[in-house]
Amino acid sequence: MSTINKLIAGLGLVVLTASSCKKDENKVFFEGGTPPVLTASVTNSIPLAFANSEKEGLVLNWTNPEYKFNTGTSSQNVSYLVEIDTVGANFTNPNRQTIGVNNNLSVSMTQGTLNDYLLNQLVLKPSMEHNIEIRVKSSLANSSVTLSSASLKFKVTPYAIPPKVAPPASGKLYVTGAATPAGWQCGCPTDVAPASQTFTQVSPTLYEIPNIVLNGGQSYLLLPVYGSWGAKYGFTGSNNGNNPNGDDFKAEGGDIISPAASGNYKIVVDFQRGKFTVTKL
Repeated sequence: MSTINKLIAGLGLVVLTASSCKKDENKVFFEGGTPPVLTASVTNSIPLAFANSEKEGLVLNWTNPEYKFNTGTSSQNVSYLVEIDTVGANFTNPNRQTIGVNNNLSVSMTQGTLNDYLLNQLVLKPSMEHNIEIRVKSSLANSSVTLSSASLKFKVTPYAIPPKVAPPASGKLYVTGAATPAGWQCGCPTDVAPASQTFTQVSPTLYEIPNIVLNGGQSYLLLPVYGSWGAKYGFTGSNNGNNPNGDDFKAEGGDIISPAASGNYKIVVDFQRGKFTVTKL
């Protein structure tokens, strides 16, 4: 290699090394943060009463986690997730209540809102004392760098409220549609409901079919009177837009889509919560 070529090669190496060092210097590293400290407006017990449903029930406040990077304190938006669960479940209960909060260090709940969380999300029995715990989790973009506060524990006694969806006055419930063995009912008074498509009333607000064969990816509706289209229950959104494994429902709702795979399923319809579930057997 000529002397000139050697000089050019050496110069290139120096430039490359300098460029590499500059890139390293510009890298951003997470240096830590402090788990948020959670405080509440009440201690030990949260009073709940139907007469006070619009009044303040609980206010939660927490400290800023002060995320820090080598470039200084984070300027990114911080997201918070308030979790409410029963004591002992360690926030792994699939029915736990979660409340998303962005760029705020507090959240307030009325007694009615909190009572709704306890009854319809955590599925706690009314008029009974329960032990719950609450914590807040902070995170940056894409749920990264999560920090959790210590949990606060409370005693609560939820009160009974009217069902989210009025149960059928007939005291009966049926399923019909392309997803069912008998297909869609004709809407004729002479229609006879197949036993396999007739729900059992477990309580005034809870109905279930313990075992039914459903055709995969097909529509169905719930009826209080078989052989009539005078009333129906269906999904709260657009036709077949529901989660096939369970979702919200309402009177005069849209068609419900069954799970993709044909097979045996258990269907539970909960008028108290306004939710239905479809479980593969």
